[in-house]
Amino acid sequence: MQKMIKAILRALGAINVKVADDGAEALKEMRTFPADIIICDWKMEPLDGIEFARMIRTGSDSPNPYIPIIMLTGFTEAGRVTEARDIGINEFLAKPVSPKSLYARIQGIIEKPRAFVRTASYFGPDRRRRQLKYTGPDRRQAEDSGQS
Repeated sequence: MQKMIKAILRALGAINVKVADDGAEALKEMRTFPADIIICDWKMEPLDGIEFARMIRTGSDSPNPYIPIIMLTGFTEAGRVTEARDIGINEFLAKPVSPKSLYARIQGIIEKPRAFVRTASYFGPDRRRRQLKYTGPDRRQAEDSGQS
């Protein structure tokens, strides 16, 4: 899978692509390599993709907690997608991966970046994918006009 992803990235124009066998090795690489994006697999040993992402987002010694992360996995159950989102993954990509699907995720991260949110239990990109149109009264306008 690593060779295929690297080949796709090269075909898309990426020049410097670093590959790591697991999350621990990737963390080590990140300390010396200024990556623009991380593409990781859920299933890695000894440090899996979820723990790796958690360390990137919330670790006190994280080299870059704001770096975009795309999670690749064959585990596509709704609970897994939610778990990845709640760890701070930017994009989730189910295997098998196609060049088109990987390009679309990278393009989305670049063209529609989401603001980062910090709460007591979460740090990562805003988990809301869309803004729902508010249909209620605009109370701010009513409050402002009453105070003038």
